[in-house]
Amino acid sequence: MEVSRIRALRGPNLWSRHTAIEAIVSCTDAECDIDSIPGYEPRLRNLFPEMGFLETDGNQGAISMAQALELAALGLQACAGCPVTFSRTAPTVDKGVFQVVVEYTEEKVGRLAFDLAMQLIAAAASEDGVFDLADALARLRELDEDVRLGPSTGSIVQAAVARGIPYRRLTEGSLVQFGWGSKQRRIQAAETDLTSAVAEAIAQDKELTKTLLRAAGVPVPLGRSVTDADDAWLAAREIGGLVVVKPRDGNQGKGVAVKLRTEEDVRRAYNVAAEFSDDILVERYLPGHDYRLLVIGDKLIAAARRDPPLVIGDGKRTIRQLVEHVNSDPRRGEGHATSLTKIRFDEIALATLTKQGYDAESVPPKGKRVILRNNANLSTGGTATDVTDDVHPEVAERAIAAARNIGLDICGVDVVCESVLEPLEAQSGGIVECNAAPGLRMHLQPSYGKGRPVGEAIVANMFKPGDNGRIPVVAVAGTNGKTTTVRLTAHLLGVAGNRVGMTNSDGVYVGKRRIDTGDCSGPRSARNILLHPDVDAAVFETARGGVLREGLAFDRCDVAVVTNIGMGDHLGLSYISTVEDLAVVKRVIVQNVAPHGTAVLNAADPMVVKMAGACPGSVLFFAADRNNHVLATHRAQGRRVVFVDGGDIVAVEGSEKFRVPLAGIPITRNGTISFQIENAMASLAAAWALGLDPEIIRRGMATFVNDAATAPGRFNVFDYKGATLIADYGHNPDAILALVQAVESMPAKRRAVVISGAGDRRDEDIREQTRILGRVFDDVVLYQDDCQRGRADGEVLALLRQGLEGAPRTREVSEIRGEFVAIDSALAKLGEGDLCLILIDQVEEALAHIAKRIAEAG
Repeated sequence: MEVSRIRALRGPNLWSRHTAIEAIVSCTDAECDIDSIPGYEPRLRNLFPEMGFLETDGNQGAISMAQALELAALGLQACAGCPVTFSRTAPTVDKGVFQVVVEYTEEKVGRLAFDLAMQLIAAAASEDGVFDLADALARLRELDEDVRLGPSTGSIVQAAVARGIPYRRLTEGSLVQFGWGSKQRRIQAAETDLTSAVAEAIAQDKELTKTLLRAAGVPVPLGRSVTDADDAWLAAREIGGLVVVKPRDGNQGKGVAVKLRTEEDVRRAYNVAAEFSDDILVERYLPGHDYRLLVIGDKLIAAARRDPPLVIGDGKRTIRQLVEHVNSDPRRGEGHATSLTKIRFDEIALATLTKQGYDAESVPPKGKRVILRNNANLSTGGTATDVTDDVHPEVAERAIAAARNIGLDICGVDVVCESVLEPLEAQSGGIVECNAAPGLRMHLQPSYGKGRPVGEAIVANMFKPGDNGRIPVVAVAGTNGKTTTVRLTAHLLGVAGNRVGMTNSDGVYVGKRRIDTGDCSGPRSARNILLHPDVDAAVFETARGGVLREGLAFDRCDVAVVTNIGMGDHLGLSYISTVEDLAVVKRVIVQNVAPHGTAVLNAADPMVVKMAGACPGSVLFFAADRNNHVLATHRAQGRRVVFVDGGDIVAVEGSEKFRVPLAGIPITRNGTISFQIENAMASLAAAWALGLDPEIIRRGMATFVNDAATAPGRFNVFDYKGATLIADYGHNPDAILALVQAVESMPAKRRAVVISGAGDRRDEDIREQTRILGRVFDDVVLYQDDCQRGRADGEVLALLRQGLEGAPRTREVSEIRGEFVAIDSALAKLGEGDLCLILIDQVEEALAHIAKRIAEAG
């Protein structure tokens, strides 16, 4: 078995809406039927007993090794605790070659699972093969814990997803974007983009925090900063009674010691705190329990009593052994990914034991509670009990006031008091700290009591009710017309007052500014637009290649436009061999229309019409022929349609309709260019589906100019010494046919065409292009472009010549090396009243060359 390609599909794709690993797997004849390999399946199941049930896919009787690989990769993830359910193995047109698709939730984990599955499959092939299943699962669990979102960030993401808000991780850490474009918001753990750096700095400065809170009438303990151990003891004597020593800018309870009375204890605590900070604080110890109150916005959302780490004696085991036993609880981990943290058995723990008359090897009596730390932070092994419902209104009021005075939108307020059932002032309680980016797990998964919906509260504070953080998204697919449809649709949205982000085969645009160049019709460019804060609406050209390589950049779109399938393009690549295969790829955007969204489909193309059944939203059909039976039926049902009636494009829904005169749509040249009429209908339909006013649509159609600057390489028309030049990027038979129909409607004494062919098309497709041209053009100039895409030198030109054999009109054929030389050769022969179609390859460079020649002609 050989795996030749592994891809990560990071969005909705050809196979499903799940993120997935896709691989091309080649099997020998024997490997196509594992039953023919003696003992293979029993060995495989012996190495991995939990693997799923191997069964045929219904199309073939045998079970291939590729299917075993699929189930192994899925099963390993499932056994490691990853929530995955989808996988598939599909045979290709090549014998023994399969496409294997396996869902993942974290890409790195999915890739590792696939690697381990390949090792498992290889091990089962040998009678003495070895595969360490326990180690494989441990590696997967460890990696999953490392890369997945922690409980705090994860709870916020889950709450956002539940509200339909899209999200994207911006780093491997906890920096996450919610929403798209101008509606986006960002978080880092439990901090949001509303959390100011100033407020965070104040919260880190515990003495400044107390000063501000005291000024606001919030009870806080007396204390001050100290410079050394001597000053710490002096401050302790000034305060009197029990004291707390802690770093002024600490977090997670690091370096904190409480209930200190003696000089020895204070000095020791100072030295420990000094390991974490240069600035140490000594303050009065408040008696009572340690509480964490979570304030989000102007509301108290959750409260928990935090108890210090402890063990309970059994009269048999030492304290060290008891700690090891407690830490063996699977809920306890080293970091924050688990609901509890392991108890630290460090210098502070040993010092705390000494105060109680114990050491690490002491055996406490049965039932004796032994405290390991005087502070109750969960990061050092403490536990939490939910007390949200017990908080007195005045205690909640003080916590909210503390957060407001610090300036934090999300604030963990640490309170020490006997009980939260009565006001702090009545029990000598107080607020000892305010924390930015507070940990949420004690409220999500308390040790005792019920969890609280803190993630939902944070999302509700970021997004108003009904706001899902989405901007309108239009996806455009098809064989031809995509780029013009994208540009025109984006123009209409711009006329409506939106700042529009657009991707197409020419680049990435925000408004009129191009921010990236080249063919940008894939998901990576689309994701960049969705990241851009100055984008109110997005229009994406969605090419087949990007869908196959990586899937979609979005989870759903508001409008999906499929212009046509026709005879197809790029057939024979990536196992897309027929127009039916191509239609399945183009259909992906239709399958991922939002329930409230619309699929805009070409009613004149049977392949496109079939996509209607896959749309979760509504369908709008367009066709030039108002009597098209699909369109007519749809219209009779009161649904939206767009068609041509006389000299107008007409949009109809039930009894409502509006018209846009073709004379007012420059790209159609007064309705003479049929393929531009189709592009205009598709764009009009998309804008209408988004709710744009008909008057705005009319104005936008009238102001979209099809010149080399607005739509480069899309039927750009020039005048050259009285002859008509047309530059276009047409590169497949359907495009050539549409261009020929347009050219035939334009008067000309003599017609010439300049053409090359893309080497990655099928032989028949290359021949068909010149076969079509030979019926209409007098002169044909063939040129070989810079990139032959795997073809031998001269091979494409030979195929183009074959297409011209027996041409009914073409009389002169010439071959030239180089695109610009070919253009110059054709221009030199033009006379007044002639017409020349130039099928350009290097769009920008060729258009610049043509502009230069026109300027020279004066």
